[in-house]
Amino acid sequence: MSAIYRLQCKTQSYDWGKLGDVSKVAAYAKASGTDVNNEKPYAELWMGTHPNAPSIVMDSKNTTLQQLIKDNVELSTKPVYDQYNGDLPFLFKILSIRKALSIQAHPDKTLGARLFKEYPQNYKDPNHKPEMAVALTPFEALCGFRPLNEIAKHMEIYPELSELLGQDISEEFLTVVKDTGNSISEEDIAHNKSILKKVFSALMHSSQNNVTQLLAKLINRLKESNANDTVSQLLIRLDQQYPGGDVGVFSCLMLNYVSMEPGQAIFLGANEPHAYLSGDCVECMATSDNVVRAGLTPKFKDVDVLVDMLTYRYGSAESQKMSPIKFADHSLLYDPPIEEFSVIWTKMDADKTEKHNPIEGPSILIVTSGSGKMSNDKDSNSYELKEGYVYFVGANTPLIAQSDKSGLEFYRAYSLTTNNN
Repeated sequence: MSAIYRLQCKTQSYDWGKLGDVSKVAAYAKASGTDVNNEKPYAELWMGTHPNAPSIVMDSKNTTLQQLIKDNVELSTKPVYDQYNGDLPFLFKILSIRKALSIQAHPDKTLGARLFKEYPQNYKDPNHKPEMAVALTPFEALCGFRPLNEIAKHMEIYPELSELLGQDISEEFLTVVKDTGNSISEEDIAHNKSILKKVFSALMHSSQNNVTQLLAKLINRLKESNANDTVSQLLIRLDQQYPGGDVGVFSCLMLNYVSMEPGQAIFLGANEPHAYLSGDCVECMATSDNVVRAGLTPKFKDVDVLVDMLTYRYGSAESQKMSPIKFADHSLLYDPPIEEFSVIWTKMDADKTEKHNPIEGPSILIVTSGSGKMSNDKDSNSYELKEGYVYFVGANTPLIAQSDKSGLEFYRAYSLTTNNN
């Protein structure tokens, strides 16, 4: 039987998505027959077995990918099949972001199980949801807490933040930053985190009336002074996207602003605050819908859970980025510290050949630019590679990719039975 199957994948239309053909999601979906409406936002392309948007094998039977795997254990391998009950442990996505997503974090397995048990109406499964984003185009995100001295500086540059937090908490934080902000002792770091939590809790629990008034005061002041630095411009932009006084706008003064070029990546572990702001990315995550939100959203906010769950690790924006390792001649491997997924990025100039040795688990591949062809040692078939084409690759299948004159770029997500770090 074949080890490689082309997939048709479904899009998700959320308000924050890019419109029509401007969206990478729409462009890639179009390659497998999806009609694109230029007035409609195309936010996400889902590649996997998730029941909310299952991928379909492009055969005469329109078999779902999940059914294909369930019927053919060897495509997944018995250990992966047994560990994840015949399903894929990851969901592979393309995201095209026109406006900021919510300030959010994902629970670890213990918290996920508790939230699912106690609040099933808001949390749909007991799993954790680590995720990784690799930039396809210039990409912006908020990720993790800033160094403490940056937050302290923002309290001075943007006094509306201090006013919102209150004099006592602001002064307590500034004193701690002055005394132990740069300390590397475990005791001091633990104390710093406890004060950071106190500050973030005060921010997120601020009264809506105070948030609305002080945010309007801040934005008006920045516009009148023609402030054009990155943070001030971000504050103005987020306020325009979520008008009416959203506390999430203030949170960008506490969270790192991360700017990524194509090929750069961030990993978002459990209980870490983040928000994607703009751009297109390849995203991979554990298969879960668990999201705890607290700002930049009209959706359900669970501020108490978010404040309590965060690790309150702090550090620079650059420290949030991943360092890939070489996988093959034209490929890099992004290998996060979890077992559900890793991602390979292959980028080839014109008329090049790249070989991927067999991977012990199942994988999904999407062509993000260029064209070429792909083959393997298991059958005599040749598979066409064009922008937007998506393939499921069975376990233990060697791949040989050849680029055409246009070059070739693709991403491949895979899973093993145990973490390979």
